[in-house]
Amino acid sequence: MEQVRIGLIGIGNMGKNHTKYLMDKEIKGGVLTAICDKDPARFGWVKSNYGDRIQLFDNTAQFFESRAFDAVIIATPHYDHPTLAIEAFDHGYHVLVEKPAGVYTKKVREMNEAAAASGKVFGIMYNQRTNPMYQKLRELISSGELGEIRRTNWIITSWYRPQSYYDSGGWRATWAGEGGGVLINQDPHQLDLWQWTTGLMPKRVRAFCHFGKYRDIEVEDDVTAYVEYENGATGLFVTTTGEAPGTDRFEVSGDRGKILIEDGKMTFHRLTVSEPEFNRNYKGGFGKPECWKIDIPVKSSGAKHAGITQNFVDAILKGTALLAPGEEGIKGLTISNAIHLSSWLDDWVDLPLDEDLYYEKLQERIRASKGSKEVKEVSAMDVTGTF
Repeated sequence: MEQVRIGLIGIGNMGKNHTKYLMDKEIKGGVLTAICDKDPARFGWVKSNYGDRIQLFDNTAQFFESRAFDAVIIATPHYDHPTLAIEAFDHGYHVLVEKPAGVYTKKVREMNEAAAASGKVFGIMYNQRTNPMYQKLRELISSGELGEIRRTNWIITSWYRPQSYYDSGGWRATWAGEGGGVLINQDPHQLDLWQWTTGLMPKRVRAFCHFGKYRDIEVEDDVTAYVEYENGATGLFVTTTGEAPGTDRFEVSGDRGKILIEDGKMTFHRLTVSEPEFNRNYKGGFGKPECWKIDIPVKSSGAKHAGITQNFVDAILKGTALLAPGEEGIKGLTISNAIHLSSWLDDWVDLPLDEDLYYEKLQERIRASKGSKEVKEVSAMDVTGTF
């Protein structure tokens, strides 16, 4: 195979973004050959911009049976991600799924099992893994430069969304339509990076979610979560869509200092000797370890969506290792589900997550939801700079 023919499911905001860079030939070895969307009205945009160069389908059965492509990008609402991925694997296609991997880990686990059984390449659109800033953080931690991690803190409140955003589609910010709020829609990248850069998954979670605190919605729009790790470290994750101006500050402390990422910069406050060593040897009372403040140079912001897609195509054509394996999508989602469940139960939640209990509690909220899983007409919005 010299090139990968790509079929895209979903031509909404993100689907259009994928279409543009693929049709602009930004992906070496990848070509967009087919698009599927159950709303044929959306095909007008495709035809006006690209004529008849792309095959169009308004149902997935004909789409999958067409064999007009080798790999699928899934850019539909969240609940559909695992279901469509499993169907694609069953038809023998490679799969690249948009974030989040799904709404609840029970279904995502089924998707992962289908991927493993298929032998096909499976990726997830964690575009922030292409960001040199987070790649460098991961490198510094995994190499031991920071020592053993003691604390992680991420304040990510820069996801401001006005009421008009939520009003743009009846499925938005509902349990039936999206399956959650800021955690499931805006934060999947940060929840992924939280564990990917540090190499740590929580062992238990205590969280407090506020539902419709700032907007007329039924899902969470303000969250504070405290986590504990197996090595004794602790972490804090704070997020909202109702705060302006927002903050994006990620701090990881270890026994050799701390690394801070904020305002597009990375700073390493590096101890000249580790804190445990200083503590053992220092006898002067009110002393503290010498610390060097180092600005860590990083490259540009990374290739984002196109970078993940290029890596996906390279994995199919050349066997290149995936930067964001699809199977890893369950990790950040596990944290998200645990945060929800802790808030619903008003109690600690241990990991591994009780997936059946989470599913049960989610179904209760879906039954009471005012939204619908059926995505009808959605106002077009410019998503530039929102991911």
